Amino acid sequence: MNHTSLARRLAGALLLIAPLAGHAARQLELSSPDRQLRVTIDTRERLSFAVSHRGTDLVLPTPIGMTLAGIGTLGEKPRLTGQQRRSVDHTVRPVVAQKSREVRDHYNVLQLDFAGGYALEVRAYDEGVAYRFRTTLPGQVTVENEQAGINLRPQDTLYWPQEKSMQSHNEHYYQALAVSDAAGKLVGVPALVQNGGVHLVFTESGLRDYPGLYLHGETAGLRAVFPKVALADTARDDRNVPVTQEAGYIARTDGKRAFPWRILGISANAGGLLLNQMPYLLAEPQELKETSWIKPGKVAWDWYNGNKLYGVPFKSGLDTRTYRHYIDFAADNRLEYIIMDEGWYKLGDLLAVKPEIDMPELMAYARQRGVGIILWVSWKTLDTQMTAALDQFARWGAAGIKVDFMQRSDQWMVNYYERVAREAAARRLLVDFHGSFKPSGLQRTWPNVLTFEGVKGLENNKWSDKQTPEHDVTLPFIRMFAGPIDYTPGAMSNAHRKDFVASFDRPMSQGTRAHQLAMYMIYESPLQMLADSPSQYRANPSSLDFIRQVPVEWDESRVLHAQLGRYVAMARRRGDTWYVGAMTGADGRDLELDLSFLGDGTYQLESMEDGPNAGVFATDVQKSSAGVTRGSRLTMRLAPGGGWAAIIRKTK
Repeated sequence: MNHTSLARRLAGALLLIAPLAGHAARQLELSSPDRQLRVTIDTRERLSFAVSHRGTDLVLPTPIGMTLAGIGTLGEKPRLTGQQRRSVDHTVRPVVAQKSREVRDHYNVLQLDFAGGYALEVRAYDEGVAYRFRTTLPGQVTVENEQAGINLRPQDTLYWPQEKSMQSHNEHYYQALAVSDAAGKLVGVPALVQNGGVHLVFTESGLRDYPGLYLHGETAGLRAVFPKVALADTARDDRNVPVTQEAGYIARTDGKRAFPWRILGISANAGGLLLNQMPYLLAEPQELKETSWIKPGKVAWDWYNGNKLYGVPFKSGLDTRTYRHYIDFAADNRLEYIIMDEGWYKLGDLLAVKPEIDMPELMAYARQRGVGIILWVSWKTLDTQMTAALDQFARWGAAGIKVDFMQRSDQWMVNYYERVAREAAARRLLVDFHGSFKPSGLQRTWPNVLTFEGVKGLENNKWSDKQTPEHDVTLPFIRMFAGPIDYTPGAMSNAHRKDFVASFDRPMSQGTRAHQLAMYMIYESPLQMLADSPSQYRANPSSLDFIRQVPVEWDESRVLHAQLGRYVAMARRRGDTWYVGAMTGADGRDLELDLSFLGDGTYQLESMEDGPNAGVFATDVQKSSAGVTRGSRLTMRLAPGGGWAAIIRKTK
């Protein structure tokens, strides 16, 4: 069960300050525990905030507020009535350990109360700052707009997740450009900004009953924009349901509530972003009480290769025999789940199983072999048939659902995500949100939600040549900052860019085999896919043997090397065993592996490395072994687009 340990320290007793004179000019400051970050809140004519890092301005004064119909704009001519300060330092133990088994929640907080029934809560962590509004207004309120964003220097570098509209799968490539060059363009979140050597990621958490955040480029910054409340939509098919009529407001919600957190993760180096857990810590507390049934794990996935097998004594396809083969593959390799992706039901009716598939037989066989089955569903059909379909899935004994193609983040759709999470949890079903917006805290509130897409993942190799190794070593610093990432790694057909061919039926990846193996240590997903087919894995037994040993939850994570868009190397611990992964972009490189993070005693290192000819043949991977201690220093040699992966077990 998710719980918070007793506070190690609650410093800074609550300070209650008497109402302040309305005419007094007020600028208030809040510093991080290590005093490296400072937030300045201006409460004079217009509520605004600014952030500095080690004395250097990072976010320039930025107006913030909310416009409510019939009430006005909270934050205009604010009248400060009181403030409360405190320091918090305690430990959170997540149900699902993504980066670590325990998470330190250490911050200073300032709450400012204003006349008119609203407050601003600001938190300063060593790893960044966040703020949110609270209101104590009667009944329902209509939010016409929220004023948010970050004012920056025009010459700051934005890693720009470009969007065409707010009806989106939120799958991005990241183009680096000056902030001023993004003026007039729509930007997705998370978005990353570089100011000198400092890295800042802007995103949100605690998103409930409110639309998701986007950004609009301005000459000197990024301004928040939101999808408006949908008054009408038109279903083109079972998945594409664009909004055709919008209201003049972004949300209608309870007047007594806390609104979503606006988060700025900040680090003097890119590697710090990989360990930042602010989006999880700022999420709404867990609502699900009984969680012992939630089992993260690895998944044999059918869709990447379209159920196409070879070396089997039957013609493969969307049928019972093929899925029995997937179940056998999962059981033989200690994989917890298989997915039955699109095609198992007649589109438009989740209760109409294709005649080629005997679902009761498959569920019984999977149960016999100790494998769970996760069922793909199109979101609109699930919305129409939710109770009947989920009840049927539970009767069958399904382990979970993969919900796809939402493509929206208006208030109704945000609430749909939570409705799915709640209804699935009531039937002990896990959830994978595909075709989704970025994680925004739901996985803490409903820990049966294990992972989200919202990423340009491996499947794009089926139709595009843009899924490059450079992209692979960029997204951990940006998209993965928000939460778990359903990239679906594990391609066994690998090629360098000059040899790569997009193929829908026989897909390959760019970069080396070891690059793919390292993803299992770098990319965090408590429901982690093996994207390629059983036939491909059986033809590459050393790679399969490595993958099946890698966990999906971590007791501890460490960054070994990191440079945005160029390379990343991490070490993860589960029990006494360490797992190391390193990936590089277009350039080959050598990285030192300093094993001082190991405990006392001796260890055996088993690695999968780029072979001596991996620069030409991307599939060239070699297995190596060595005895090591915490005093050992090794060299990880990575080919262009390459990788390095190892499991380090204690021997005595």
